[in-house]
Amino acid sequence: MIVEPRVVAYINSLDSGNSDICNLIEKEALNDNVPIIRKEMGNLLKVLIALKQPERILEVGTAVGYSSILMSENMPENCHITTIEKYEKRIPEAKENFRKAGEESRITFLEGDADMWLKELKGKQFDLVFMDAAKGQYLNWLPLLLDLMPVGAVLISDNVLQDGDVVQSRFAVQRRNRTIHSRMREYLYELKHMEEFETAVIPIGDGVTI
Repeated sequence: MIVEPRVVAYINSLDSGNSDICNLIEKEALNDNVPIIRKEMGNLLKVLIALKQPERILEVGTAVGYSSILMSENMPENCHITTIEKYEKRIPEAKENFRKAGEESRITFLEGDADMWLKELKGKQFDLVFMDAAKGQYLNWLPLLLDLMPVGAVLISDNVLQDGDVVQSRFAVQRRNRTIHSRMREYLYELKHMEEFETAVIPIGDGVTI
């Protein structure tokens, strides 16, 4: 937790809620320990979509489809989402959730590895990209994403502060987390020093960059 729990609880107590299908998916995901975006991240996404009014959204990391559906319910009518997921266990659940939400026509679901699909998508353009997949791969995907983003596009990356571990020395984190720790620190440095982007690192949820 990177924000004082009482502050998070208070902010979430003000939440006006989401659709029945989003609430159901959220409840099932929490019960099954499926990682989905936190309420604070969901609300930030809704605001950014309202501001940007995108026509084409790319999501890297579908999980069970919660964030895709949340975005689809708040995006313009003419907007379309392309989302990528490789974890086979989650793919059928995501498909079923898209069907239940009635959003199959506005969400293109790409099954398989993001490395492959981001190369396959070359030539297409997305004005909003939401990255929420394997954290250790963010840096590797960045140049591929740049090819898909026109001037003015927005890149949102979730879980960048790693429950606060990213500020620790690599020797202070568990050995099994050290590679992700190093790569995330590299990713954050790169984003903050790229000429192509103006980047903010925001300590909400588990940390997000915009």
